[in-house]
This record gives sequence, structure tokens and C-alpha cells, in this order.
Amino acid sequence: MRPNIIWLVAEDQSPGFFPMYGDSTISLPSIESISLDGVVFDNAFSPVPVCAPARSAIITGMYPTTLGTHNMRTYNAYSTENQPEIGIPSYSPIVPDGVKMFTEYLRKEGYYCTNNAKEDYNFKAPESAWDESSKDAHWRNRPKDAPFFSVFNFNVCHESGIWRQGKEELYVSPDSVKVPPYFPDNEVIRHDLAVNYSNLKRLDDQIGEIIDQLKEDGLYENSIIFFYGDHGGPFPRHKRALYDTGLKVPLVIKFQNNLKKGTYDDRLFSFVDFAPTLLSWAGIAPPKVMQGKAQFGMYADSAKSNYIFASSDRFDEMYDRLRAVRSRRFKYIRNYNVEISNALAVNYREQMPMMQNMMALEASGKLDSIPSLWFRTPKPEEELYDLQNDPFELVNLSGQIKFKDTLVRLRRTLDSWMEETNDKGRVPEKELISNWLPNGKPPKLKPLQMEERDNRINLISGRYDATIIWKEPGDKTWHIYSKPLDNELSFAAKAVRIGYEDSDELLYGME
Repeated sequence: MRPNIIWLVAEDQSPGFFPMYGDSTISLPSIESISLDGVVFDNAFSPVPVCAPARSAIITGMYPTTLGTHNMRTYNAYSTENQPEIGIPSYSPIVPDGVKMFTEYLRKEGYYCTNNAKEDYNFKAPESAWDESSKDAHWRNRPKDAPFFSVFNFNVCHESGIWRQGKEELYVSPDSVKVPPYFPDNEVIRHDLAVNYSNLKRLDDQIGEIIDQLKEDGLYENSIIFFYGDHGGPFPRHKRALYDTGLKVPLVIKFQNNLKKGTYDDRLFSFVDFAPTLLSWAGIAPPKVMQGKAQFGMYADSAKSNYIFASSDRFDEMYDRLRAVRSRRFKYIRNYNVEISNALAVNYREQMPMMQNMMALEASGKLDSIPSLWFRTPKPEEELYDLQNDPFELVNLSGQIKFKDTLVRLRRTLDSWMEETNDKGRVPEKELISNWLPNGKPPKLKPLQMEERDNRINLISGRYDATIIWKEPGDKTWHIYSKPLDNELSFAAKAVRIGYEDSDELLYGME
């Protein structure tokens, strides 16, 4: 029996805020119940410390630097403009050959796939991706007995909640929170930390509603449930940073029938592994184009990962290119723009009281030495951290002779990865855009061809890796074409592909 799979996605959260990772600041009973019934992963990472590029990796099993989705953001579904002040329009990168959203493979095998409701994949999602993607999307809308994959995104703990909910009720006292050494310890910092914990309580309540629905429907025991964050925490030096505070995420997986319940797993687990793992659990062989590894299921990869790779490029209106590779013990970071402070002047983040406070302290020379490291210029060209002895990544070892072998090994490992994965961050963004949109518009897929034989209709696209979709009059959802259609049907059909404009619709038996 194919498993049902549910994803519960918390925005902008690091593992260190959660009870299952040792933080007792606030009780989160719903999330804790999943961890008691599941497996807690100690080393789960996003390849980019911000949402849209990270989500492109999750939904394709590919690195954003390979896809061309490494900048935040490329396709802007929230505005007709993107970043006009630096001349960057909203655009969908033309992804490499064969790349699709992995939900297409599930849908072809009969899975009912829903997304509620945030997409933000850094490209325009083709209509082949979901059976339903809206605030009302739910497994309860599926055909009877169909297996399902359902995503629920929770915005209540997003970065913006720190200032938008800053005057709401606090569920923890600012005096009770622990201030990490990279922040100054003052009233403003403590208040924002307390707001985040309070938002986690609100998150926990919302997740509890979904768990209750699964149990009401008799689906909880036999379902696979993921709880994870889409990148690191909402604060400065968390989100948009290649330190573990920005890349490391909480990840709990409840297996079918609560297998391995109450255990911990320390494997290196990247977002690029999510898509192949989920397909493997559904009994579908992951496409060879995917760069991640299936960690579990029928097609689990026997070779485990030795490294995690990560990137930084543009965040909104600001560019700062960095690359990183992390082993279990060490992290190597390369800074390409050493003249720019890590404390990028991103307008969006500067709405946060904590950010305003730290900027004011730095400007007046009153910021303590450790917090001030984040503001330093020039940045070092290379950073090396011993995560075992320096988990907050405060002591750069790149210049110490006894770590030279480690530095060289990680430097070469990063270079090889960038070459093997065709890192598009080496190409200026405007040059990429001109290649993808030669006339200022995406290329358009050619019309479908049709062959009628033995009372069946074959549909053919001129682009081999385009997806053909079709629907009958009155259908709300496009179906994925996988076999010839009956010639007694009336239908519309077209070809779709990430980065391309859809083909014109082919109409059959319709006026």
C-alpha cells in the first residue's frame, strides 16, 4: 500500500528553538508529539538560507545554482515588478533538460497532490504540478481511497512576524530567553527572541489542527509526516547567512506505523534529498537528473552524503556571493565580495527592531566584539570553522597552519562541486536573463501534434521534456497525459515546461 505523505512547513526557523533539540524555553506539544512518534534529524540543511531558492531545491531535487534559481527572488508572484531599482524583472529561469517538479511523477502514479498555500519556487509553477494549490487545498478533497501528498505551509513564524506581531501577547518572558553570543544582550534583543517563541506557540496550535484531522480521518498511523523549517531562523545572522544559524533546519519525520519512533538520526540531509526520498517512498525511481539522494524507501541510495553545499547570491536588492561546504565537523566559506559586510542593508529585514538596534549600536561603536564580527569589513576571503568546538562559528581557523590540510581539502571539494553542478552564480544575473529571455519574453512551446489511430489519440510535443496536460470541459484541474486518449472525448490539451510559455491549446471535439 502506497503511503500518504504530509509536509508541515515552518517558515524561518532554526532547530535550536525547539524542545526536541534541547531548548526548554517553551513547550510545543503538537510538534513534540510528532518527534515522540518519529525520528529527529540532527543534520538537516537548506542549500540557500532564504525561502524561494530553498523551495526550488525542495520541489525539484536540484541545487538552485544549477537551476538558475539561486537569487532571491527571480519569479515574483507577489508583484508585477521584482527589483526595478537594480533592473531585475520577474522571470522564470529555463531549468536544465529533464527537470520537473517532483509532484508530476506522483500525479502520474495516481497521487492526489495538494499545496496549502504558499508556492514561491523562484519560477512559475506549471499547471501540471498540483491537483489543488490554494488556501482550501486539502487531502479531504481527493477522490475516494486515492493516495495523497499534502503540503501545509505556516507563515505565522516568518521573519515578518517579529515586527508584525511584536505588540501581541507574549507566551514567554523576555527575561527567560537565552541570548546567543553573536547578539548583544539587551531589552530589544530579548523581546524579539520572546516574540519568536510566542510565534512558535501559535505555529504549534495550527499544526495541532492538522494532526487532529489526520487522526479523525484514521490516517495518522499509516502516514509519513515531515515537519521541517524552510531555512534557518528569522533573525540577523540567521536568515541570509551561510552559518548553521541560516542553513540548519529542524526536521522530524514520522514514518509509517511510527517506525523508529523516538529516535535521532545524524546523517547529513539536504533539501535536494527530499524529492528523491519522497518518490522512493512512493515506489517511484527518482529521475537521474536529480542531484539529491533518496535517503529511504524502495530506491534508497546506499552511499551517504559526506558534505552539505550551500550558496548565497542576491537577496532582494543586494548582491553578496558566497559559497560553502560543510562536513560533519568543519565548514568552509568562500567570500567573493569581501568589501561588503555580512550585515547587508536589506530593506525588508531593517523593519525588525533587533536589526535596527544592532545597526545603531554598531554605528555608535557600542556593539560588543563578538556581535560586531557580523558587521566587519573587509570580510575574510576564506572562513573555516570547527563546528565541534565552535558551534556558533565565531573563530575563523583559515589562517592557522595546523588546519591547512582541512582547508585545502574543503576548498577543492567546493571547487569540484561548483564545476560538476554548473554553478550559474559565476554568470552575472543580467546575462543569464538575456540568455533566457532573448526578446524580453520567455520562449514559447510549439503547438502539440496529434495522431489518431485505432480510436485513440496520441499527443506529441516538439520539446521532449515538456509535460503534456489535458482536461475535459468542466474539469477544474489539468490531468497529466500519460497514455493515448479515447477519440470520443472532448478535451483541451497543451504543453508546459518550467521557464517556457505554455503552448497554444489544442482543442478536440470542442467548439
